[in-house]
Amino acid sequence: MIDCCSLEKKNSVSLNSNGCRIYKMCRLLAYIGSPTSLERLLYEPEHSLIVQSYQPQEMLSGVVNADGFGVGWYRQDGEAFSYRNILPIWNDLNLPSLSRYIESENILAYVRSATSGQPLDLSNSQPFRYKNLLFIHNGRVEKFRQSLYRSIRNLLSDEIYTWIKGSTDSEHIFGLFLERLQNHPTKGWEQVLQLVLNEIHDLAETHQTDISANLVISDSKRLLVSRYATKSPAPSLYWLKNHPSFPNSVIIASEPLFAGDWIECPENSIIIVGQDGDIYSEQI
Repeated sequence: MIDCCSLEKKNSVSLNSNGCRIYKMCRLLAYIGSPTSLERLLYEPEHSLIVQSYQPQEMLSGVVNADGFGVGWYRQDGEAFSYRNILPIWNDLNLPSLSRYIESENILAYVRSATSGQPLDLSNSQPFRYKNLLFIHNGRVEKFRQSLYRSIRNLLSDEIYTWIKGSTDSEHIFGLFLERLQNHPTKGWEQVLQLVLNEIHDLAETHQTDISANLVISDSKRLLVSRYATKSPAPSLYWLKNHPSFPNSVIIASEPLFAGDWIECPENSIIIVGQDGDIYSEQI
């Protein structure tokens, strides 16, 4: 039995200071360290992402994550790959054999609980990929189409504007990150992400809406992570370093996968995980 991080207390509904329900949707996972197979991360843990897709413990909106899934990984030369499907992850007949075949030092995975009204198609499925960058997002922009959708698109160059294929808040946040990365080539990743989160925070205030943004971005050599929300609590997020089952590695996850010394990521923080396993955290 999983006995870490008080998982047994979850599944009750949390309210913010205004008495409003806190929405937490989707589940994510990221890994960096010694080469490991998708199977070891997706299937073998007691509370794996597969289990979280139909029996999440800390997701307070919805019951299942059945609106598709995706995995991303890197080859040794740093080239990024992804496999996505609009089926529930437990219904994909190809994934079990694929997960035994693929090994990588850097893996991202995601199961989706779609925002009401969002179409279920591959263009809206994560992880999103731009060149050698992979991106996943757990959270939401409230009333995105009526609030930040146009404002974010107006900030994008033609290149990034036309790169966006879907309609999700997630892909647009990634697009804004890519835009600012190009605008500020001398800034560090964490500085660019700080800039983007500040921008969407300001836009949210202008449009009187709320945002939650647990983000993971990778380039094969590092993970850039945020746990952020305009109203507390932010969606759940944990990290684990050098577990005996995964030595020389760091795992980031929406929910602990198995018993261990999981550490809750601070709210409104940015976390950088290097290829050597060093972890740095700073407040937003």
